[in-house]
Amino acid sequence: MKLRTIVLLTAFAFAASAAEAQERPRKVENVEIKDLNGKPAKLPYFGEKNLMIFYVDPDRHKQNEDFTIELEENHRAQSDRIHGFGVMNLKDAPMVPNGMARNMARKRTEKNGATVLADENRTLSTAWGLGDCNNKFVLLFVTKEGELVFMRKGELSEADKEAFYKVLDQYR
Repeated sequence: MKLRTIVLLTAFAFAASAAEAQERPRKVENVEIKDLNGKPAKLPYFGEKNLMIFYVDPDRHKQNEDFTIELEENHRAQSDRIHGFGVMNLKDAPMVPNGMARNMARKRTEKNGATVLADENRTLSTAWGLGDCNNKFVLLFVTKEGELVFMRKGELSEADKEAFYKVLDQYR
């Protein structure tokens, strides 16, 4: 009985430290994925500007729509020091053909001028150790030094939004 308790407490401590490690800044590298025309592309402004990245499963592209509209309307992310863009996580959307997702994104970016890239094989999430991103809108912030300083997955809570704005304001 005592051994089982010790094992469970050890497993819990390990899981808690692993979760905490995910929150700490960690170094990430630029990766090569694809642009909306299927051509190889690196992450724009990596190492030059701080990056606000929306890593989105096309199945859940509206998951944080209110937040993205709020960000656009309040201009809080606008800065010469920050570049924001989207990356479609195509591998986790098997029911949405890649060509269709790219066409929809192309039409939308023609209207708003946004940059959107396509990750067909979970290249970004694997290289950066993001874990399971299926059915999730993932909000990332990477400093120009290449440190991942913010990551939240899924529906953002008010606390998540406040934490993000705190990070954002720090790098504006």
